[in-house]
Formats: sequence, structure tokens, C-alpha cells
Amino acid sequence: MNFSPQLMALGEYLAGEFDNREQAIAEPIWYVHLRLWQRPVNLFTEDSITFFAEQANVINLDQAYRQRIIRLRQGSDSDATVEVQYYMPQEPGILKGAGHNPVLLNRLTPEQLDLLPGCILTVTSEKLAGDRYKFTAAPLPETRCSFTYLGNSVNVSLGFTATATEFHSYDKGIDPATGKATWGAIMGPYRYTKRNQY
Repeated sequence: MNFSPQLMALGEYLAGEFDNREQAIAEPIWYVHLRLWQRPVNLFTEDSITFFAEQANVINLDQAYRQRIIRLRQGSDSDATVEVQYYMPQEPGILKGAGHNPVLLNRLTPEQLDLLPGCILTVTSEKLAGDRYKFTAAPLPETRCSFTYLGNSVNVSLGFTATATEFHSYDKGIDPATGKATWGAIMGPYRYTKRNQY
């Protein structure tokens, strides 16, 4: 399948190793210094570009968490250049550390993933100088990203912006009872800088 220039560019922008060192130094009360890995994986290759993502506190890089699969494909809505669908590994512990050790991803199959039906973002693009873009990913109206993890019901608000050098994550956990954010980008996005391109 021929991918649009926007889909190809977003795939390139998301692939890499990132951290938010500058933000964590400037605002240590609000932002933990995190490392974020987004590794391309050979899943859904017939119509998508797919990533394995996880993150870790730089103090405990061996304690990575939030393992997830991010699938990019052409948007079904004419206003959206790209659509992002999230999946959760059925056994996240097996993939723990795969951001740093991608050999763990070699045997990953679609059957080992759970589709998260409400966890979909539409992506719009803004053309910058040359052939560069700024992408903004936001939830579809009236959708809610919720799933069960370790027996608990989890609600998440998802979103990001991406350029060739930066990735800003707006992800946060939402308390289902109060509707208030309990973790993540509570005081604004985590502002990651790309350190290595994959």
C-alpha cells in the first residue's frame, strides 16, 4: 500500500528514543525525568506503520512501564490525514524492557494484543518550512479510552503533538469517579526531545 507523505513523516517523527531532560531540570516538582522509546514493529504492515512504546524513569531504566502498541494508518475522515489506534499487550511483563532491548519484539504477533476500541486519535497536520510538518493528535469527539488492567478499570485521556525533533505527550490517567486527572500530563504536556532516530 502507498502511504501518504503525512503518514510516512509521522512514522519517521515517532520512531526514536526521547527524553524530557530540559523540562525535568526546569520543573522537577511537576515533571519526572523520563526516557521514552517508540520502536517500529512488523505488525499490520499491509496498511499501517506500527510502534511498540514504553517509558521509564531515567533513575530506574530497568523498570520500564506503560507498554503499548501504537498503529498509524490513513484516516477514514477526510479531515484527518492519519488515525492512531492503541493496543495493549495481553502480557505486558513479557515485553518489559523491549524499548531498550528490541529483540524482545521479534516474536510479537497481533494475537498477543488487545484492541482498545475507544483509544483512537485523529491526526491533523500543519505544513512547516520545506517538507516538514507539525502533527496534532486528539481523541475523536464523544469517545472515551477505557480498559481493564490488572483487574482495575482505567480511563485515559490521550493526545500528542509531534515534529521532527520533539514529541509532546498529553496522556493522563482520569479518575472514573471524579473525572479528574490523577497521573501524567496534569500540568501540561511532557515535552520530549528526540535523542536517537530508529
